[in-house]
Order: sequence, then structure tokens, then C-alpha cells
Amino acid sequence: MPPTDPSPSAPLRVGLVGYGSAGRGIHAPLIGRAGLTVAAVSTADAARADAARAELPGAEVVPDLETLLGVPDLELVVLASPSGVHAEQAERVIAAGLPLVVDKPLAVDASQALAVVDLAAHHGVPLTVFNNRRFDPELAALRAVRDEKLVGEIWRAEYRWDRWRPVPKQRWREQVPPEEGGGLLLDLQTHLVDQAVLLHGEVDSVYAEVDARTTVAEDDTFLACRHTSGVVSHVMSSSVNGAPGPRARVNGSAGCFVIGRQFDDVSAFTEFENAGDAVGWVVRGDERVPGPAVTDADQANFYRAVASAVASPDPQAMMPVDPRDAVHVLAVLDAARISARDGRVVEVVTPGQTP
Repeated sequence: MPPTDPSPSAPLRVGLVGYGSAGRGIHAPLIGRAGLTVAAVSTADAARADAARAELPGAEVVPDLETLLGVPDLELVVLASPSGVHAEQAERVIAAGLPLVVDKPLAVDASQALAVVDLAAHHGVPLTVFNNRRFDPELAALRAVRDEKLVGEIWRAEYRWDRWRPVPKQRWREQVPPEEGGGLLLDLQTHLVDQAVLLHGEVDSVYAEVDARTTVAEDDTFLACRHTSGVVSHVMSSSVNGAPGPRARVNGSAGCFVIGRQFDDVSAFTEFENAGDAVGWVVRGDERVPGPAVTDADQANFYRAVASAVASPDPQAMMPVDPRDAVHVLAVLDAARISARDGRVVEVVTPGQTP
């Protein structure tokens, strides 16, 4: 149960579910940098439990979610577990009445995600989704390009994360089917589509090409999204691309904005690496000038915002990511699967939205 008398000056006590690549490699460091305390970790893996005890000496390490929910005085639970169990685990945390962060994706499809959002609202439990890439320098720069009209009217945007992994990693992400949370649509495309929606508005329709070349679920994906603003975004993610393209390319009436750095430290576009605090380049033919300067982007700001929200009079309204945004992103991905299967453009219908 939530603590009866939390001290506003004390660091927020967090229960972290999962201590694999996400929990150990991403969430725990960001939680610490944000000034919060990992008070409990749940993992059934003995080696990961030993790592948690060594790296988080003040944390109570327990074998499962139920035991974690019994740890006294937790103020927030973070689900860093495999995507296929997010919805079921979220329902259990909501039943316990604890504020909740769910790593993306919120669920494996939009209908399941909406059910979680509605359940949290019904019980008055604050809920948000870990879209940490919203706090990257790249998104801050892309927003500046849009808002300051550095390339004029935006016509088309391209966003991608490419990797060269012809031999896939032996992880659940590569080894389980989409309905259990595997594949790039539910992994990297959740970030990319979320970014495209933030920049250009919700997606009206999508055309997709989705392939599973080396893995059980898809490892090579392309989405063409038509947004409410009229912008068309080409959103690509692949684990089998030997020559990665630019991280972002935004074309408009007054030029093009290019970010060359990739998710991995591999890029075929080294001439577009960042210059100092500037992110990307504005390119007009032979002319090239540095893009916007970004100095305050930090993924730990996500958890700082969560801590502020939990302490506020209206925690849900103050959460850094509206969970209904995640429902729309999953609706886009649901439509993309239909498009890839049928070879046609598919209208995006987001459950819970009034037509």
C-alpha cells in the first residue's frame, strides 16, 4: 500500500520490476540521476538478483511482483519487464493503488492499452508511460526546427533507427512473437511513431511494409504515416540494414534538416555529425549551417517530472506522458500490421476516441 505519511523532502521510494537490459541498464541509472531511490527490485533471475544487491545496496531484492507490492512505503512502481506482461502486471499494480510507470509499449495492442488506462482512471491511480526518448536532444532540436520554421513549411519527414545485426541477439525481444511483445514495431517503432505524432499530429492513415528476416517477430519495418497536419512521415527501423541512413531528415519549403547520428554508433552520414551543442544541420543544396543548440535535454528529466507529479495535487494531470498517447501509437502499429498483411493503406482507429 502507499505510505500513509510520505515526507516531501525524502527521495521518492521506487519499486523496480525487472533488472535486465531495461531495468538495470536504463531505468535504475535514470532513477538515481533524478534523485529518486530504488527501494526494491523484483527479479526471478539469480544472477540479476545478485547484480541488484551489489549495485543497489539499499534496495530490497525480491523474486516477484507480488512480493514487491508488499514492500513497505513504496511510492512508485516501475515496470521494466518484458512487453508481453506489461498490461497484466499494470493491472496488479493498479489494484494495489500505487502510482505506476510502464516502460513502452503500454501493452501489445491498442485495445489492451486502453483497458489499462481506463482501469487506472477508474481507481484514481496515476499512470504514465516511459517514453524516455521524448527527453533526447534530437526531439528538442526537431521541435525547434518545426516551431521556428527553420526549413519553412514541412512537407515530409523521415525518422529511423537502423542496426546491422544479421545474427540476432538471443533475447525475448527477438525470440517471441508480436502477441507476446516481440519485434521492432513494439520496440523501436513505439519511440519513432510517438516522436512523429508529437511533431506532426495524430496519424490518420498508414501504409506499412513489415518483415521478419532473422527473428521470430519483425526485424525490418517501414511505415508511411499521413498525419492530421498533412505532413507525411516515413518511419523506419531495421536490425538488418548494413548502411544506416540518417537518424532524421525533415524536408520543407525552405530546406532540409538532417540528424546523422544513429541509435548505435554507426552512420553512413558522418558529414552530418553534430557541431558542439548544435544538433543536426540545416541544409540547402551546397549551403549547410548548424541546427538548433540544445543544452538541457536529459532523459532523467522524465523521472524528475514523475516525482513532481506524484507530489502534486493532481498527479495524473502532471505526469510527463499522457498514457492515452500510447494508446494512439499502438493503434498506428495495429493498423500497420493490417497494412503489411493486406498490402494497402489502412485508416487508424484509436479505441476510446470519439469519432
